Amino acid sequence: MQTTQPLTHYPTDATGMESARSAVSWAAVIAGAVIAASVSVMLLTGGTGLGFLSMSPWRNTGASGSALAIGSIVWLLITQIIAYGVAGYITGRLRTKWTDAASDEIYFRDTAHGFLVWALSAVVGLVLLGSTVTSVLSGTARAGATLAGAGAGAATAAAGQAAHGDTDNLSLDYFTDALLRPNDPSGSASQGDVRQETSRILARSLVNGQLSDADRSYLVKIVAQRAGVDEATAQQRLTQVETQAKQAAQEAEQKAREAADQARKAAAAFSLWAFASLLIGAFVASFTATLGGRARDR
Repeated sequence: MQTTQPLTHYPTDATGMESARSAVSWAAVIAGAVIAASVSVMLLTGGTGLGFLSMSPWRNTGASGSALAIGSIVWLLITQIIAYGVAGYITGRLRTKWTDAASDEIYFRDTAHGFLVWALSAVVGLVLLGSTVTSVLSGTARAGATLAGAGAGAATAAAGQAAHGDTDNLSLDYFTDALLRPNDPSGSASQGDVRQETSRILARSLVNGQLSDADRSYLVKIVAQRAGVDEATAQQRLTQVETQAKQAAQEAEQKAREAADQARKAAAAFSLWAFASLLIGAFVASFTATLGGRARDR
């Protein structure tokens, strides 16, 4: 007995048959993503110009740093609203008219089209600008880490650079000085050589946290001989300078840590506001796409 194979049907809300057309109008989505990217570039370029106009190289003139930061965030939000509002509405107007779908299904599809516009433009933007963003974030992280660990190292480098002009050879220069150090500091060494050697010894003391007994004894003799004072006065002067150098190193470290903390907070705040702007862009694109689709069907 011959049996008849049943036909396979794909029901939908209106006709009971699956439509041969895709529910996604990719041409409209791509067009909306291009519009969103173009309008965003235009608005960001204009915002950059306004930012430069509000800045000034002169003291106490122009916008402050906090005002520029707030203005940048506000302009970023405005850019997302305008760009994705226009792109979402145009996408809704350009999409295919669905005659075989219920009203609630049409509303969902329009919302999905707006979200697709936002997603496509965001993905393309990240791909094109990913290297730049990565460089900026990694550079900020490296700067924060460097500032956090600067402190005494920065002061040491400055002292070594002033003394010799090459901080990489500071440690080797110190040991060379120690190897060639005369028993009598009042020898034939020139004033410049003594100043450089003294700077290198003080720089090493900042790294180690204190002067060694041999270095202290040698510096006391140098100060007494060069300044024309007795060794007790030279010892007192050396102790005073050593204390001042340590205080300067501690202050530099504290300022470096504060700068690193400010950089961390600024990066965190920017990331959170950028996240909020992306959410706003997704919502605006989805909402305006429903408005455009509604106008398209009328």
